[in-house]
Amino acid sequence: MTQEKLDGVIVATALPYAEDATAPAGLRVDYDRYAEHCRWLLENGCRGIGPNGSLGEYSSLTEEERRRVARTAIEAAGDDGIVVVGVHGVGAHQAREWAEKAAEDGAHGVLCLPPTMYRANKGEVLHHYEQVASVGLPVMVYNNPIDTKVDLTPAVLAEIAQLDNVVAVKEFSGDVRRVLEIKERAPGLTIVAGADDVALEAVLMGATGWFAGFPNVFPAESAHLFSLARQGKLAEARALYEPLVAAFRWDSRTEFVQAIKRGMELVGRFGGPCRPPRGPLPVEQLALLDADMRRAVDFLRAHPVAA
Repeated sequence: MTQEKLDGVIVATALPYAEDATAPAGLRVDYDRYAEHCRWLLENGCRGIGPNGSLGEYSSLTEEERRRVARTAIEAAGDDGIVVVGVHGVGAHQAREWAEKAAEDGAHGVLCLPPTMYRANKGEVLHHYEQVASVGLPVMVYNNPIDTKVDLTPAVLAEIAQLDNVVAVKEFSGDVRRVLEIKERAPGLTIVAGADDVALEAVLMGATGWFAGFPNVFPAESAHLFSLARQGKLAEARALYEPLVAAFRWDSRTEFVQAIKRGMELVGRFGGPCRPPRGPLPVEQLALLDADMRRAVDFLRAHPVAA
């Protein structure tokens, strides 16, 4: 098995657009702004970046855009962090092709959902990951039964973990009881918290990574929270986590992309619009999100965390 561990705080990066009538949906990917954002995340204590995930709106990109986004992240990171590229695909042949491109471009690893838009059975899931892992890059399996309707249970993960180059799992079921069971069934697998609003609980149970959304908004604070949790400093970790968790819950909602981009705007970063099918948040949701964000921002202003 590949020895590279895909752990630590890896940020599922949001993607900025600029208005351009000639681009898909009138929105052009702003690669320069994206590169700056990737560097900012690493400078603020995050270990790595993850382009072309759901938060990066990969399914709304053209093939050319999707590859250029990955290359932009890899170039921006340089030697300062790891880059784990999303290679999600409808079938094994598409996912494997994206993994091959990621390897050619210099990625450190790949993040891969089961087949998208198809409720695959266990044999099909194993074939999917076998094909992606055969490329040779470290693979982080992504369990998101909410979106894929395929649940990679600890028993299934134990089988997937036998594949060479499968090194980690991003666990997004929300069930923190699974952390210990995965450790028991697949002891060599790095467990990565996949949802921001159970990140502390997952790390305290033994997760050694966090593939996260809200570090796009609070990178230094998220890195500090992760460090406190890994050191077992529970009282300090809870004191930081509890004022943030209402905002973090938006990471587990359907509108998480819009919510995180809005959060970026509220702390002085560029968030910007999303491409269809994602549209602006309704007024009622925006008010709820802003209230949750204000609680987090007010707390952090009163209790700043150094980068």
